[in-house]
Amino acid sequence: MKPIVLILTVTLTAMMSCTMPTQTEPDVPANFQYKVEQFADIRILRYPVPGFDELTLKQKELLYYLSQAAIEGRDIIFDQNNKHNLAIRRTLEAIWENYPGDRNTDDFEAFEVYLKRVWFSNGIHHHYSTEKFEPGFSKEYFKTVIAEVDVSVFPVSKEEIMNRLVPVMFDPDIAAKRVNLDESDDIIATSANNYWGEGVTQAEAESFYEAKKDLIDPEPVWHGLNCRLEKVNGELVEKTWKIDGVYSEAIEKIVYWLEKALTVTENEQQQKVIEYLVDYYKTGNLRTFDKYNIAWLADQQSRIDFVNGFIETYGDPLGIKASWESVVNFKDTEATKRTEIISANAQWFEDHSPVDPRFKKTNVKGVTAKVITAAMLGGDCYPATPIGINLPNADWIRKEHGSKSVTIENITYSYHKASEGSGFLEEFCYSDKEVERQNKYGFIAGNLHTDMHECLGHGSGQLLPGVEGDELKAYGATIEEARADLFALYYMGDDKMLDLDLLPDDNAYKAAYDDYIRNGLMTQLTRIKLGDNIEQTHMRNRQLISRWVYLHGIDDNVIERKKKDGKTYFVIEHYKRLRNLFGELLAEVQRIKSEGDYEAAKNLVEFYAVKIERDLHKEVLERYEKLNLAPYSGFVNPVYIVEKDDAGNIAGVELDYSEGYAEQMMRYSEEHSWLPTYN
Repeated sequence: MKPIVLILTVTLTAMMSCTMPTQTEPDVPANFQYKVEQFADIRILRYPVPGFDELTLKQKELLYYLSQAAIEGRDIIFDQNNKHNLAIRRTLEAIWENYPGDRNTDDFEAFEVYLKRVWFSNGIHHHYSTEKFEPGFSKEYFKTVIAEVDVSVFPVSKEEIMNRLVPVMFDPDIAAKRVNLDESDDIIATSANNYWGEGVTQAEAESFYEAKKDLIDPEPVWHGLNCRLEKVNGELVEKTWKIDGVYSEAIEKIVYWLEKALTVTENEQQQKVIEYLVDYYKTGNLRTFDKYNIAWLADQQSRIDFVNGFIETYGDPLGIKASWESVVNFKDTEATKRTEIISANAQWFEDHSPVDPRFKKTNVKGVTAKVITAAMLGGDCYPATPIGINLPNADWIRKEHGSKSVTIENITYSYHKASEGSGFLEEFCYSDKEVERQNKYGFIAGNLHTDMHECLGHGSGQLLPGVEGDELKAYGATIEEARADLFALYYMGDDKMLDLDLLPDDNAYKAAYDDYIRNGLMTQLTRIKLGDNIEQTHMRNRQLISRWVYLHGIDDNVIERKKKDGKTYFVIEHYKRLRNLFGELLAEVQRIKSEGDYEAAKNLVEFYAVKIERDLHKEVLERYEKLNLAPYSGFVNPVYIVEKDDAGNIAGVELDYSEGYAEQMMRYSEEHSWLPTYN
């Protein structure tokens, strides 16, 4: 498994009630509202795009074309998440548009919430836990509604809805989890995603891709990244996602807009990047995809940038198949100064890492980082989005050509603004001093942690000769995210942060440590149902680190578990000792990664990262419920308003922020939905 990328998912504690450091407010419309609505466990937000008006017309036109390409692949991620998702989404949308009955009942309101959740999660499984969420209305009510809507508006027949879709929606044992990581199961057969064809087993999948490995090739392609593996007449066959292949109808639209973007590129290197990507979409050739990644890394001069393609493998329990995603952005030149400082000192950080010298890079290449402003989100990055990105994922490209890291600061700022005055910190911090420290330093420390995680954490270290990078299998993603987090945490407490003026004083890193331990041991549990294990990769990573340092520091009272007014808190008593523990764990996690030690990875994750103390979990849920907050957030995109002259050329591009959540989702389904219901 090689998911060395993306997501340092935002934690509520990092963004709740933080005051800004000495930064100016972004330029947003006077009537701009960050929060749109809240339902179930979700809140919908907006993000401003500060700096857009400063761009040239040509740059705005480029952003427009790339943003359209980002929207056109939406159906792909629905189908990747489960083969019934498009049929279910289109059925629900047809009801929502055409139901002639009473819309003011509790049942119909529950139906609307269910549809909004399907939109948010790109399917019927929770976007974070990957468990199938239950409709808040009965099967009988749904059948009654179906009977009252004209059959012509449905994507499939009413008989198929009843016989095929209703069991998938309402039977808890059918397609129960999109991603199952339970080692006691066949994780392919018991995962409901659509990356693997019916009847394909874990043993068959692993054997199939093991046979494709070329141990001699110094530049191995990522076999299986852009295809579904199916059984055809008893034989395993790859069905590639490309033009004239699977998902062709949507990919053709993506390519159409990418080719429009080629007419307004900023420079030759950016043009080469898009040309490689177009060629890859047309051919499905993975060596072309590698050329695209290398060209993308070399594009350091463009203000406009984007990610578009089959990138991340978190949705596949084996970490082989990639979900489709897109983020369109441009550089925040002022904020990028801090990430440039980090990347310029990458070799120093690598040299002073507490890991075994065998696992260090003697010559760090091509590590670049910047702060960006997101201008459009798509696919697996919409509506829920990462706050940091580090690409590409292939180990050999990272070793030979480097990596590119970004922090999406208009997204982190939107979280911050939407969460002001929530009462979250006051509930889960042990002391006023801890709250004050988080208010003073939380935003800047959180952004720096993201910078360090993406730029240096994922970009650090090396594999030993003969280690391919996928030896850790289902545990690989958790180990990789832990490695990046530990690298960031270890150096957050280093005096080098002060020497480089990345933090204002030696108290700032303490806010990052407070937040990480509080979240890893307690507050992230608000996202999990009582009695469940931790399944999501980033949550496993955070508990692994927090629980390991807590247990290994008990004798020295590094972190003390305290009670106040009947409530539990984890209070750091010795910050420097805690930093040393982060370093010890980093050394072991890097060893596991570098040596491909599957058994050690399994033992570490299963012991520290999966199980939850039930009484503590129950307490945290009860405390959180009183705050009336939603633990998950996502965004609606701005709308690009294009003005054309008499000759049909683009004469102006403006952004509109007024579109609502349901309005945007229905418009996307009506204007940007190209795939057949079943692919």
